[in-house]
Amino acid sequence: MTIDVLRGAPARVQTRVEQAVAKTALAVVADAQAAAPVDTGALRGSISADIRGAEAVVGPTVHYGGYVELGTSKMRAQPYLFPAADKHTPAFLDAVGDVGDAILP
Repeated sequence: MTIDVLRGAPARVQTRVEQAVAKTALAVVADAQAAAPVDTGALRGSISADIRGAEAVVGPTVHYGGYVELGTSKMRAQPYLFPAADKHTPAFLDAVGDVGDAILP
């Protein structure tokens, strides 16, 4: 292993982590949209991801998205976002865990 490989490692780590974040965020969006209950379609259509490097925020933009997910005293919960995130968490953790192996020879 040369010193050049080690010098370039931080940039390669950053790139791989950003790729894992983006891939996971988009997968969570797709599954959450598929699982969201539909009345008018506004909730489903508002689910998106704001991806910025190694950080992503996934969720609906309609004000009632949290009430649908968690329920209220007058309405049962209809989870769509947490199950989607839970489904993709193991693959995300594996991808991030494999970053070191992938960048060093």
